[in-house]
Amino acid sequence: MLEDRYELAAGDKIPMRDGSFAVVEEKIGSGGQGAVYKVHYQGKKWALKWYFYEKIKHPHAFRNNLSVNIKDGAPENSDKFLWPKHLTEYVSVKGKYKTFGYLMDLAPAGYVELEKIYGRFEWKKPKVKGQKAIQVEYKFASLDAQVTAAINIVKAFRVLHLVGKSYQDLNLSGFFVNPQSGDVLICDCDNVAPDGENFGIGGYPGFMAPEIVRGVAKPDVLTDRYSLANVLFRLFMRSDPLEGKKVLQSVVLTEANDLKHYGKESLFIFDPNDASNCPVLGVHDNAIKLWKLYPPYIKEAFVKSFTAGLKNPNERIIEKTWQNLLIRLRSDIVHCTCGKVAYTTAFKHEEHFICTCSRCGSKIYTLQMKDMTAPLYPGLKLYRCYTEDEEDYETVTGEVIENKEHKGMFGIKNLSDKVWKAKFPDNEIHEVKPEYGVPIWKGLLIDFGNGIGGRILS
Repeated sequence: MLEDRYELAAGDKIPMRDGSFAVVEEKIGSGGQGAVYKVHYQGKKWALKWYFYEKIKHPHAFRNNLSVNIKDGAPENSDKFLWPKHLTEYVSVKGKYKTFGYLMDLAPAGYVELEKIYGRFEWKKPKVKGQKAIQVEYKFASLDAQVTAAINIVKAFRVLHLVGKSYQDLNLSGFFVNPQSGDVLICDCDNVAPDGENFGIGGYPGFMAPEIVRGVAKPDVLTDRYSLANVLFRLFMRSDPLEGKKVLQSVVLTEANDLKHYGKESLFIFDPNDASNCPVLGVHDNAIKLWKLYPPYIKEAFVKSFTAGLKNPNERIIEKTWQNLLIRLRSDIVHCTCGKVAYTTAFKHEEHFICTCSRCGSKIYTLQMKDMTAPLYPGLKLYRCYTEDEEDYETVTGEVIENKEHKGMFGIKNLSDKVWKAKFPDNEIHEVKPEYGVPIWKGLLIDFGNGIGGRILS
């Protein structure tokens, strides 16, 4: 009988509010609040989150908020949330309590938990007994996919906060990521609540804002912003932003030490004014190595997030600012023809902004537009957020391609639906219609329209 077990099993029928049943197929995950199962309902496969009722502090209020979220639906204009869709009825368990769950869409094939990418490697049991365990590696296919994932995460939380709700439990396990494209899906949206309201969720250790750890605040948009910076830091640096020398000296993170290092005496591992919690060689090698690779404006954003932002919630970087910084970061990725792929910080800079590859000596010219620059390597894509007064970072409006008739000559092809104007070195102005291009020449000016221009730096 279903009522005799805490765990669900294949074939169990879960009563839904419409009077029908969701049939359990298999268990696919487990967490602090409950377990996740694949189920069949209304001719479709879903993910069922089934709660450990005693783990929820305010179960009735929590369920009512979940019901409201289902009614409201996911934030408008966002397809990045695996939002709750259907609520189950209560089910008695061993006569001690009644529990429940909700259905959400399953993550599509090709998506993996961000937590696995952070851990990089996972050992899987062999299908045949007696064979060796298999080591599986999880990583982004490219720097572009990694940065695109960060942009997608930020955009989703910006949309959520704009509708007056906060996530309240932001951590790596809440994301599914497509490592090839950088597309992101956010799960565990049952904790989402109107900003200022809380139903017992404090957050995940290591990701909670210091004021929550100290017990002087509850989750809201401002604490979400701290957790968001924490997720981004781990995504790029693959390290805990607060775990350095001082934390290691505690040996064991007891409740008192956790309160000390993550609440009362939190200190950024790269704090420019206090190196007492700096990363330790041999332990925090990821942080030491990766921190050096990023442009100054990214490092400055993290410094602000984990210095001023640790103490003053109002000093935390807002989503719009993160979005602009990350779009700029994506434009700073260079793909040299010799195969070297890195941020512009890894290239020599000669003649102002021209990048010179230290491996093959190739010179890569730079296009300056708005408040950012983009190295003009073959295959570089320009997006609407670069060439138009829009926030669209997905629609391609231009691309650097090789001239079909003159090998070795490259230009920028207009892939937008607008006519550009280019001012050539002889001061003549030429129209650049869609599907046509302009050569990459020093000093060439491009008018993308609506007062937005670009210049190839020399």
